[in-house]
Amino acid sequence: MKKSTLQHSAVASGLIGQDELDQTLAELRAEMGGDEISDEHLGKRLVDLGKLNPWQVEQLRNGRTKFNLGPYHVIDSIGQGGMGQVFKAEHTIMGRIVAVKVLPRSRSTPEAIANFRREIRTQAQLDHENLVRAYDAGQDGNVHFLVTEYVPGTDLRKLIRAGGQLTMQQAASIISQAARGLDHAHSRGLLHRDVKPANLLVTPEGRVKMSDLGLAGYFNDPEQIDQYGGKVVGTADYLAPELILRPDQLDKRSDIYSLGCTLYYAVTGKVPFPGGTMRDKARAHCQLAPLDPRRLVPELTDEFVEVVADLMAKRPEDRIGSAAEVIERLEPWAGAAMPTALVAEPLIPSLPSPIRVPAPSPLGDTEPYFLVQPLQEHLQDASTSQMSLGTHPSASFDETWPTIPSRSKSNVFPRPTHHAQDNSRILMLIGAAIVVALLSAVAVSMIYTMLNG
Repeated sequence: MKKSTLQHSAVASGLIGQDELDQTLAELRAEMGGDEISDEHLGKRLVDLGKLNPWQVEQLRNGRTKFNLGPYHVIDSIGQGGMGQVFKAEHTIMGRIVAVKVLPRSRSTPEAIANFRREIRTQAQLDHENLVRAYDAGQDGNVHFLVTEYVPGTDLRKLIRAGGQLTMQQAASIISQAARGLDHAHSRGLLHRDVKPANLLVTPEGRVKMSDLGLAGYFNDPEQIDQYGGKVVGTADYLAPELILRPDQLDKRSDIYSLGCTLYYAVTGKVPFPGGTMRDKARAHCQLAPLDPRRLVPELTDEFVEVVADLMAKRPEDRIGSAAEVIERLEPWAGAAMPTALVAEPLIPSLPSPIRVPAPSPLGDTEPYFLVQPLQEHLQDASTSQMSLGTHPSASFDETWPTIPSRSKSNVFPRPTHHAQDNSRILMLIGAAIVVALLSAVAVSMIYTMLNG
């Protein structure tokens, strides 16, 4: 009987033994009463039995039989990063589970390779418990890859989309840990430039690690050249105004602003400026005040909102000046540990046990590239306010916008109490007008009666 693509690839890859495959096929034939078993049914059964995961089945059905990058055996897909695809892998000798970021061959231009190598060197300089650590880097054929520690759990964006906004204590704990990682990077002269919820990884124990330094750049060092040539880079929902107006002048306070936008998202579940295009969002960051978070979550205290406002001040000189100060300001709320129950399920299914690791084999240049299985995020159900729009490194805004006006940090958000007082005054004026109108009507009626009496 001719083997299907899945049957052939499963055995050739070493993920499944021939005896295991034959036994599974025999059980399916007995249950379904036929000789021909579709790859769909076979794949589902292998997943149900824990022999493969859905991503592996998808790769095998597409004819892939090699799952190695040098000494690393690729196990599963984690997702798509800013500069490449990210996979879960295991070192074939050490047995350590890692994350591997791969620069796709289709995007391996000389410029992209140079930027990718720059990211590798940048991450290798950093070593902090709140930053994803780099372990290794290499090249397998034409495939360039970076190996980092694997962080179980989820990222802050998925965490909030799955369970809703966080309390002040939970959000402060997460942002404080992220600030510790930023403080370490800033002490090395590095600006992250893409601080956002999706880049804050949260473990089941509530530990936070900041990831994705692909856009990082040096500040206050004239000898270091900005590889993006003064272009706007980052994610539109979290861009500091000065990065939009003066992208060639890097400042660590830009990361502080993005951290403030991330804190805003954490406690409201909304980005500061929902809706619109990337240009609309950029203009809003420069000119508009976000909706007061107390309008969305009345339980937020004035003191907490003041910290958010100080993080999101339009002018860098009005903003909290360092990551260390962010930690200090959030200390009153960050003392409470984040309950582990808030952490969503891991991003990928449980791995089959034991893991079969075939002998290392290089990825041939003609092999089909790994297919990334889309994460089940139900994006079609997400409102615009929940989604983050990214900016391409070559994006630029050629409009000349007015200089950001100086303003009191405490007035970043319009106070809801002011709205309440204004509404009360309006109601009082309306009530007074009605009373005056009624009295006038009565007076006119009395005068008319007297004159015609």
